[in-house]
Order: sequence, then C-alpha cells, then structure tokens
Amino acid sequence: MIYNDTIVALATASGAGAVAIIRLSGKDAIALASANFKSVTNNKKLVNQKTHTIHLGHIVEGTRVIDQVLVSIFKNPNSYTGEDVVEVSCHGSVYIQQEIIQLFLRKGCRMANPGEFTLRAFLNGKLDLSQAEAVADLIASDNEASHQIAMQQMRGGFSSEIAKLREELLNFASLIELELDFAEEDVEFADRTQFKDLVERISFVLKRLIDSFAVGNVIKNGIPVAIVGEPNVGKSTLLNALLNEERAIVSDIAGTTRDTIEDELVINGIGFRFIDTAGIRDTKDVVESIGIKKTFEKIEQAQVVVYLFDADVISSDDKKSENIVVEIEKIKNKYPLKPLLIIANKIDKLTEDKKQSLNSILSKVEGSQYLSISAKSGEGVENLKTQLLNFVNTGALKNNETIVTNTRHYDSLLKAFEEIQKVKYGLETGLSGDLMAIDIRQALYHFGEITGEITSDDLLGNIFANFCIGK
Repeated sequence: MIYNDTIVALATASGAGAVAIIRLSGKDAIALASANFKSVTNNKKLVNQKTHTIHLGHIVEGTRVIDQVLVSIFKNPNSYTGEDVVEVSCHGSVYIQQEIIQLFLRKGCRMANPGEFTLRAFLNGKLDLSQAEAVADLIASDNEASHQIAMQQMRGGFSSEIAKLREELLNFASLIELELDFAEEDVEFADRTQFKDLVERISFVLKRLIDSFAVGNVIKNGIPVAIVGEPNVGKSTLLNALLNEERAIVSDIAGTTRDTIEDELVINGIGFRFIDTAGIRDTKDVVESIGIKKTFEKIEQAQVVVYLFDADVISSDDKKSENIVVEIEKIKNKYPLKPLLIIANKIDKLTEDKKQSLNSILSKVEGSQYLSISAKSGEGVENLKTQLLNFVNTGALKNNETIVTNTRHYDSLLKAFEEIQKVKYGLETGLSGDLMAIDIRQALYHFGEITGEITSDDLLGNIFANFCIGK
C-alpha cells in the first residue's frame, strides 16, 4: 500500500474557534504551501526553509489575501507521517478554514480519509499498529486512567513487550525450522530446556495481558452502575447527589421515574456510568411496567448493582423489613456474579433505636456489603464513591503495568495463547519438529497481527475508519 499524493484536512475540531490548524502531508505539501504563502518579511520561500521552523505570513490566491497565518514546516523523514508535512495555523472562522482547504484542493491536494495521517505514519514506520490505535484512544480518553493507558501504549509499552517475545520465539522457530533441513541426521539445534523456559515465560506474560483486559475494558468504557430499589426510596436523589446536579426529577410521588436516566462521573480517574432506574414494584400502570422491564434489562448490562431502600420505613415496619431481605436475596440469586452494594438511605431521619433495628435487619443478609447514607444531605455519599472504587482493581494501573484495552489485541492474544499452549504440549509429549513448527508459526502470526508486522488492507481499513479526519 503506497501513497504518493498529497492530502489535506482540518486537524482541529470542526466549527468556529480562536485558531484552527490545517494539515498537509505528502511529497508536494511544502511546494503547494510555498506557492500560496507570502511572508511578511524578506519574501522568503517555504521550500527553502529548514525543517521544524515556523513562519508568519499570508495565505494568498493570486492577489487575494485569505488570512494571516503561521506555517509550520516538517520535512521527511522527521515528521509525524514520515513525509513532508505543513501545518497552517489560521484564524478559526469556518469560512476561513474552508477557503484555505478548498484553495489547496484546487491546487492538487486530496481530502484526507479518516485516520489517513496516522495510517501514513504506520506505513512509513513512524508508529507500529498498536501505537497507531493508541492515538485514537488518546483522543477519546475522558478520564485520567484511560489517558494513562493510551499514553503508555503510544510510548510503545505494550508493543515493545510483544515484539520482544516475538523476537525470542522467532529465534527458536528458526532453529526448529533448521532442524527440519537435517531431519536425516537426527540433530537438535534448539535447546529444548531453554525453549521450554521461553514458552513458560510467554504463557505467563500472555495470561497476564489477557487477564488485564477485564480492567482495561472497564477503564476505557466506564463502569455501568445500576441504582435499583422500590419506588420513592431516593434513587433519583442519590443520582443527583453523586453528580452534584439536578439530573433526575425528584418528587414524593411513587413511580416518578418511568424510564432509565444515565449520566457519567469520574471518581479518582475512573469513569462510572450511573443508571437511575424505575422503581421495582407490582403495578398495573402500562408505562410504569415498561420502565420496570427496562430496569431489569439495565441490571443485566450493569457491572455493579446498587440496591437502595428507605432506612426509616424498613427500620419501623416489620413486614417491610422482611420483604426487603427477600428482595435482596432475589437479586443476589438472579445475578450471583454481579457485585451488589446495599444502601440504606434517609438515615438522617433515624433515631438511635431505629439505627439499632436497621443493623439487626441488615445482619440477616449474608455476604453482602452495605452502607448507610442520606442522599438528601450528602452524608455517606463519599463513602459510597470509595466503595465503588474498591470494585475496580486499579493495582495494575498504579504499578504502571501494561493493560490491554483493545478488543482486537485481546482476540489476537487469546489466539496466540492457544497456539503457545499447543507448543507447550508438543514439548511435553515429544511432538515432531515439523508439527511443532506449524503451531509456532501460528503464534508468531498472531503476535504480528498486534504490532502490524502482519496486516491486510481490510484490517487497516477497519482500524483507521474509526479515526477522525485530520488525524
């Protein structure tokens, strides 16, 4: 896949702003910019200027002045794409942006496809494929944790680990292949003991990376948390308290929330997506019934379930207290793998006697964590945030370990791990070198898929189609 033409696109967000940047890349980028640039001093030509320099002047078309700009020059191979690159910093008027882009299109540029600048960087060896994908993750990062992971991947932390393992495996694969050429002599060039140690090490690293995807996926996409409970127990008030804004309608009328309400909150760098659901109860109201049905759908999708109840009512009503224990047990049995956090709300209304009664009731629910809060006053809400963070294993993140967030990488790692297990079995059972070589080649293939040593046009098209134009 070779690109010889020159592309242009808006590199900053679309719309009006103080400043916009228009990027050109390709063999004619500097010449095209120079032909339509008039310096404010000495009438200097951009084609004669050094790389990594910035020049003040005007973008012109004949005698017409379009805008006063700053033009940055990056000559190949020392640029983002590995080609000649020009970045025009102009005023952020949408009209000016379009006039400059259309000027370069008329002069022979082509509009860049989504992600084409980064695609060219990959094709020209400036980035490997996993680093290129990290560019999109970095742009999309909306919290500290996802930003940290994307930066680590862009710096090559993940790909360098994979590349090192691939190189070691490739060395042994070469020796195994060499043995096949001397099959009649019955010689071994590859030390089986060392090879077995390498396979064990590769298995360990792959398993760690595969396991990290659970945390990585949570960090990248946020943790969905369903807030459930009976009507009028304060679910919407809790959502508003967590977000510190009036996001959900709050009233004393049971069944106010008829549909799910979602919003996001970042807690200590981790994104949480809170879902305020319709109250669960028996009802003949058709609309409310639909809302309750959606509540159970959201519980299915959630990774953490927060069950909220009115502490004042439960602690003073024996029948209600018995029912609440039954309801909690139902949710635990229906969703045994989901973390369940039980929240006693409205504790600001409790007397000391009621508090003791509440503790006695909650002690009947085995193996569950519970907190007491007042969503209205905010008491205990910070403890709830801390408890939610405990559901996320951030140890690997804090230790700056490699964390996998990309589904494509995860799939390739699983396939590579499967092939390595076959190689391991072959070593243990004395499998012939020709059969073992097949499994090694497959493992190498899946390693190469991650870093981009092995690609196809379809694969690259799928990856870079998700990028924004201009990057």
